Amino acid sequence: MAGHYVYIVECAKGTYYTGYTNDLKKRVRLHNKGKGAKYLRGRAPVKLVYSKKYRTLGSALRAEGEIKGFTREQKEKLVTGK
Repeated sequence: MAGHYVYIVECAKGTYYTGYTNDLKKRVRLHNKGKGAKYLRGRAPVKLVYSKKYRTLGSALRAEGEIKGFTREQKEKLVTGK
C-alpha cells in the first residue's frame, strides 16, 4: 500500500531508531540486512514497533523530525500507547 510512513524500530540492544519510508516491509528488510541508515549497521535485528501513515510527504517528514526530538520516555509512550 503506497503512502508516507513514519516508523520506529527497536534495535537488538533495545535502542530506538525513527525514520521515514514509503514501503515499511522493504525498509525493515533492508535495515536487517545492514543497509540503509548508518546508525542501524551492526544493530540488527530490528523489530518494527511503531508506524503511522500520513497523507503527504511533508506531514510525514514533520512528524519524523518531531519524534526524533522525543526523549526515550516519550518514544516508549508512543510505542506502547500509554
